[in-house]
Amino acid sequence: MAQIRKMDCQVVIKSSADEFYNAFRSKPQFLPKMSNGLIKDVKLLQGDWNSVGAVRLWSYASEGKPQMVKEIFEKVDEKSKTMVYKLVEGDLLNSYNSWRNIITITPAGERSMVKWTMEFEKQNEDILDPVGYADSLIALTKNIDAYLLNV
Repeated sequence: MAQIRKMDCQVVIKSSADEFYNAFRSKPQFLPKMSNGLIKDVKLLQGDWNSVGAVRLWSYASEGKPQMVKEIFEKVDEKSKTMVYKLVEGDLLNSYNSWRNIITITPAGERSMVKWTMEFEKQNEDILDPVGYADSLIALTKNIDAYLLNV
């Protein structure tokens, strides 16, 4: 029986936790502009941009390749600045049976810590861990941080 695995990556950023959280929580439609080309497009398919249950279609680059994913905004915790997204379609699901992205943003002195947790179930044991995807999340985080610092 396959098991759910977790992989984390963390990035220290200069933006405030509130500012970075609000970019993801309240302005996902602007993330392509903030991402410096990593996110090509995002479309709202169901619900509204900021509500749990919203369904969004993302076009992005990972490991230099164009990718697509449809996600459901599954859960939000305003106090801990945590958001959970469940992938329901897309390129990642060619290798994984299930996938969730969890992002948590916390203050860290004069900076902030962005933690991405990927929860996934591999289709088989030959599938590699998603290190390249984690690298893409780190690059995305740094690009959005740079954008927010220059606005």
